[in-house]
Amino acid sequence: MKKEVTLGKIGAVYGIKGWLKIHSFTDDPQAIFNYSPWVLTLGGKKQTVTVTEWRKHSNSLIAKFADINDRTDAQLRTGAEIVVESDVLPELPEGEFYWRDLIGMDVVNSQGYNFGKVTDIMETGSNDVLVVKANPNDGFGKKERLIPYIDEQVIHNVSLDSKQIDVDWDPGF
Repeated sequence: MKKEVTLGKIGAVYGIKGWLKIHSFTDDPQAIFNYSPWVLTLGGKKQTVTVTEWRKHSNSLIAKFADINDRTDAQLRTGAEIVVESDVLPELPEGEFYWRDLIGMDVVNSQGYNFGKVTDIMETGSNDVLVVKANPNDGFGKKERLIPYIDEQVIHNVSLDSKQIDVDWDPGF
C-alpha cells in the first residue's frame, strides 16, 4: 500500500470558469504544482484531477482543472484535501526529514525520560518547534510540551527506524 501525503487544500471558487483557490502546505507554496497527479479527498470520496493551468493571484494561488469548467462544478471541490503518493516527493539528503516523518515519533532525553509523541510541528521565525503530547503518566503534570527543533543543541538524533527523537531537554520545562 502506497503512502499518501496531504500537500494542500482547495479553497473558495474563483470566478465563473471553474478556477479554485489553492492553499499549499509546501515550504515554497508554488512547489505544490511540481507534484502530480493530485487526488482530491472530500467526505471519504477521492477524485484524481489534472491541473491544466495555475497562477499567482494577489497573495494566493489559483488553479484550473481539466473537466471542471464552471462555478457550480468547482463549488463541489471546495474544502477538499490535495493528496499525492509519497513516492512523487524528492528524496531528502542525509539528516533531513519531512515533517510527516516526525509525527508520531517518541521524544526521549539522554536520561531516558520519554516526553511523549510528536503530534504537530510549528514553524516559527527562528526554528521549527515540536509539539509533543505528554505521556498520560507524566510526572511533571504536563499535557503538552513545545521543544525547539535545533540540531545538535537540542536534537541529538532522529531515528526513522526506531521512531525516536533523542533530545537534550529538561522534563521540567
